[in-house]
Amino acid sequence: MSSDLRTDAQAMGEQLRALRRELHRIPEIGLDLPRTQETVLAALDGLPLEVSTGESLSSITAVLRGNRPDGPVVLLRGDMDALPIVEQTGLPYASQHEGAMHACGHDLHTAGLVGAARLLAARRDELPGDIVFMFQPGEEGAHGAEKMIEEGILTAAGRKADAAYGLHVLSYRLPSGRFGCRPGPLMSASDGLFVDVVGRGGHGAKPYLTRDPMPAACEMVLALQTMVTRRFNIFDPVLITVGLIRGGTKRNIIPDSVRFEATIRSYSPESRTLVRRLCEEVLTGVATAHGVRVEIEHEAEYPVTVNDATEAQFVADTVREVFGEENYRHEVTPESPSEDFSFVLDNIPGAFVFLGASDAQDPDTAPSNHSPLALFDDSVVPDGAALLAELAIRRLAR
Repeated sequence: MSSDLRTDAQAMGEQLRALRRELHRIPEIGLDLPRTQETVLAALDGLPLEVSTGESLSSITAVLRGNRPDGPVVLLRGDMDALPIVEQTGLPYASQHEGAMHACGHDLHTAGLVGAARLLAARRDELPGDIVFMFQPGEEGAHGAEKMIEEGILTAAGRKADAAYGLHVLSYRLPSGRFGCRPGPLMSASDGLFVDVVGRGGHGAKPYLTRDPMPAACEMVLALQTMVTRRFNIFDPVLITVGLIRGGTKRNIIPDSVRFEATIRSYSPESRTLVRRLCEEVLTGVATAHGVRVEIEHEAEYPVTVNDATEAQFVADTVREVFGEENYRHEVTPESPSEDFSFVLDNIPGAFVFLGASDAQDPDTAPSNHSPLALFDDSVVPDGAALLAELAIRRLAR
């Protein structure tokens, strides 16, 4: 069946690329994607699917029934939302929505999942179980996967899915058409840290009459960087990046308060819990030393994306057999960005897979995902569709 799937996927390649480019022209951000949803529903029209849409978001859930009502269930996911970026690629099908761009490749994910649905629908009578297609908005920070879980995606077939798979294209690093995967952590957990350093303002020439929050905030930023290098195992790293510092109105006025915000990345539940406690200890200690007060807010975002070891090996074996040994790369280390498919993998064993979509001569120097210059080779969409379909078929038969 492998060669048939790849052949059939390539045969619909022009249609899938056309769909991807149509989606690329109409990027939408967040949980409300009306034009994207309409486009995907039209692409699924006519297939033997049980289709429903989300109540609180523009999601699409499509269930394909196989020949065994009590058989296993496989979930396949594609995310649909874009980013608030002004596109600078100059492509003939560049974004027509000012300030929005498919800079992370979700348009390829969506077209690939439509392709998988078509491939599997054509083999419906051979499937010893059901398949759930999860078309998800709001991956980019809006917790779309979590909201779809709340609305019942994991049991959309009437029973809980037994395995889940998803793909993510890379515009850099991984050559076009090559798949990458690993067992265990694949992408980091992400959390937000929001800190207000509160002192007492006054004249810049008389700091001794104030409680200056500015040097305290600066020391806190540096102390956090030292803390992560000294309190965490280097083989279970933590990253803290302060991306915003705001305080003051003029160079000779000491402000009452300074605010800074940071993103925290970690790769294990233990480190994720520990870094929160240590941040509070460090920030409180520095504040005490400076005679200021600190207000700390943590925002839990995404858990670690963890591939089940058995499912990751299953992906590796499938890619090697169907696409050739040369098109599989074992990912030695996790990626530092985060992914909300992690919420699905927290509930169902499965695997997330990278697919190279860079046709640059040197992928290592190509603009990365989230760049306004990011370019994606959409000739890989049929292979992405074929792999998702192949994983579903083989997993149902296991």
